[in-house]
Amino acid sequence: MTNMINPATISRPDFAAIAAWIRPGAKVLDLGCGDGSLLRYLQERRDIFGYGVEINDGNVLGCFKNGVNVIQNDLESGLSSFESASFDYVILSQTLQAMRHTEIIIKEMLRVGREVIVSFPNFGYWKNRIQVVAGRMPVSETLPYHWFNTPNIHLCTLGDFEALCDQQNAHILERIVMNGDRQVKILPNLMGVLAFYRFERRS
Repeated sequence: MTNMINPATISRPDFAAIAAWIRPGAKVLDLGCGDGSLLRYLQERRDIFGYGVEINDGNVLGCFKNGVNVIQNDLESGLSSFESASFDYVILSQTLQAMRHTEIIIKEMLRVGREVIVSFPNFGYWKNRIQVVAGRMPVSETLPYHWFNTPNIHLCTLGDFEALCDQQNAHILERIVMNGDRQVKILPNLMGVLAFYRFERRS
């Protein structure tokens, strides 16, 4: 493709972490895609063919401006409009914690995609733990809302998510845990801010 690199996405280590798992030319579905910035990044860096699913009117408009194919739909209603194994990768980037029916969306992603990529803020990060011990719900860069106005309803740690994958018959292929632009390899459930998982249905 000849698209110019979008300057706004050059310094996005979270995008780069996901892109490293995507093979060039793949077919990608991004759920809760926002304004399409991740899909545009993947188009520019991996020459993918992508679709986004987004409910917010303003974000749908942003997708059009970013040159991204988008379907306006509520993820909570499921992915029944997509055939099984119709995408190489299905991505849910920093949206998992806002889903009401977490188990259903994971099951549907495993049905629709050959591989699934999920990222989420790690509630087990040590600074979050300290705020909880101090008697307050955590507020941070990755969890920027207060308890009374947050869209996040299902916060989890790395251990929680891995247990869910096991329950959903998902085989974890790779995990990356980050703190800013650094990859965390020592005590990731304590020191990591953002977690990325690549997994597939267990055969």
